[in-house]
Amino acid sequence: MSARHIIESLEKLIKLHKSFNQLALRKTTILKASDTEAITALLIEEQKHIKAISQTDKEREAAVEGFFTAKGAVRQTASIDTVMELTEPIEMAALKRLKKELIDEVAKLKERNILNQQLIYQSLQFINVSLDMLRPQNQDMNYGKSVKKPTKSCIGIFDSKA
Repeated sequence: MSARHIIESLEKLIKLHKSFNQLALRKTTILKASDTEAITALLIEEQKHIKAISQTDKEREAAVEGFFTAKGAVRQTASIDTVMELTEPIEMAALKRLKKELIDEVAKLKERNILNQQLIYQSLQFINVSLDMLRPQNQDMNYGKSVKKPTKSCIGIFDSKA
């Protein structure tokens, strides 16, 4: 059995990650514009991408499992490097290229997510500062020392009710 199914699933994963990177770029623009409705719509799209990536990754795992079974190899770790050891040179070159491309896409996505996280954090800081400015401050409006209300012990000895 060839590694064709593994290669196809890796190509699909790369395509999905590229699309996910485009969503991350859009998210950066939306965060800068502070468009909450667009962010909500984008989050729904992101969830669909995450589900598709998860499904494709399961397909890849099944293809790797089938590959190892067909080769009669004992499955130690299911990495691309382990698969490349058991493939022909043509498939090995394709797997190397796809591995590098997938790693690059994931690295780009990670960088973009860090930037988006920082933008969200800054937005939250701005909101907190704005709320603090709008809330009334508990300050004494008197000049000097604050005036204490008399307590029962300070009322005096004279009892007016008697």
